[in-house]
Amino acid sequence: MNVIVIMTDSMRVDHLGCYGNTWIKNPNIDKLASEGTVFERAYSEGLPTMPARTALFTGRYTFPFRGWQPVDSTDILLSEVVSSIHTTALIGDEMPRFTGFSRGFDYVERVRSTGGVKVDISHYHEKNGFRGQYVIEKSSEEYAVAQVVKAGIKWLESRNNEENWFLWLDCFDPHEPWNPPPPYDKMYTDPRYTGLKIIVPDIGERSRRGEASYFTEDETRHIRALYAGVVTLVDEWLGVFLNRVKDLGFWENTLIIYLSDHGEPLGEHGIIRKTRPWPYEELSHIPLIIRHPEGIGKGKRVDAFVDTTDIMPTILDFLRILESGIPEGVPMPQIRRVKPLTMHGHSLLPLLSGEIERVRDYAYSGYYKSSWSIRNEQYSFYLWRGPRSFKTQPELYRFTGRMRTPKPEEYDLERDLFEKDNLINKEPQIADFLELQLRRFVDNLTQASEAP
Repeated sequence: MNVIVIMTDSMRVDHLGCYGNTWIKNPNIDKLASEGTVFERAYSEGLPTMPARTALFTGRYTFPFRGWQPVDSTDILLSEVVSSIHTTALIGDEMPRFTGFSRGFDYVERVRSTGGVKVDISHYHEKNGFRGQYVIEKSSEEYAVAQVVKAGIKWLESRNNEENWFLWLDCFDPHEPWNPPPPYDKMYTDPRYTGLKIIVPDIGERSRRGEASYFTEDETRHIRALYAGVVTLVDEWLGVFLNRVKDLGFWENTLIIYLSDHGEPLGEHGIIRKTRPWPYEELSHIPLIIRHPEGIGKGKRVDAFVDTTDIMPTILDFLRILESGIPEGVPMPQIRRVKPLTMHGHSLLPLLSGEIERVRDYAYSGYYKSSWSIRNEQYSFYLWRGPRSFKTQPELYRFTGRMRTPKPEEYDLERDLFEKDNLINKEPQIADFLELQLRRFVDNLTQASEAP
């Protein structure tokens, strides 16, 4: 059996049709969803980009222990384990540059976008945060996601009917800059908008001072429309890739997993882009679709909580490595060979088949040293770990003399999905309960990690 993981960066759940969106076109992801299992409550436990990938490649929680950093020399990576029995490849336009994440792959290719022309940034809105960079205009064929897909197809074509391979396809899009080529640039924009393009919304000092009011409502809608254009562009090229997988005869013996590392704030809570360490719904909630080659879970929707730590054990379970442990051929230094393969995550295959109904009672997310969060079916709770990153919203704080302590937040997701009405003072008993569960969870992780 083969495995393909398709990873897009910064894809919002609510911008996909299979998750309820009605105004953005993404027929190829929707079609994959109809042929697989859609996980409605999937979350990224560690934020943003690097911690999310660490969890994916180790099956372990990161937010209480480490943040934006390379993988550790003692980590046992998904790629290392799988490469002992499969030919493995990592192809992407961003991830291969991250220190350590290419370890264990037989083939690694970092793809760059091609062509395009450099333009004068003065032709763009002053609220862009270019910092002196030039913007490159591209056609659809030249866009980064197209280059990743083409490289992935080329690698698949070189398999020559070989079985037992594992491909991790990592697409930086729809990450900013949100500068889609025609026709995607005008696909969702309002023709009445008269301002200049905002493709890399400024997150510098000016936007921090203005917060939500820094971008007008028209500008925010314009930014959302450009982002949506990139979403449709990404979907089109993923369709090209998936159709080629079928043409090559791999569809019937390949597990396909589609997900994102995190979402993207687009004006909620006064935030545009993932610059604040606040794991609100729009950032931590991610799309996750798993298509089993034997049709297990086809057309199913799972509302149980799952997260990024579950991807590694799911793949190892599919390849039946969980049954036998780490194969003898895994090349690892002695310092890691004596370390057992211990994962916090769970295989999701029993959820696909209906053997079980859930793998955990809560979803946990956070930024290292900045924020922790917990969710159940009705409530979300946020615990701020320090004042350093929260100078931009004084209302989050309560003051005692010169001491400033971030104030927790609690939301009722059943009636307040966008988390606008903080109930921390109205329902303190619920907040206390959720905080207790959150702290117990982190304490148990800490004790387990410190055990000999």
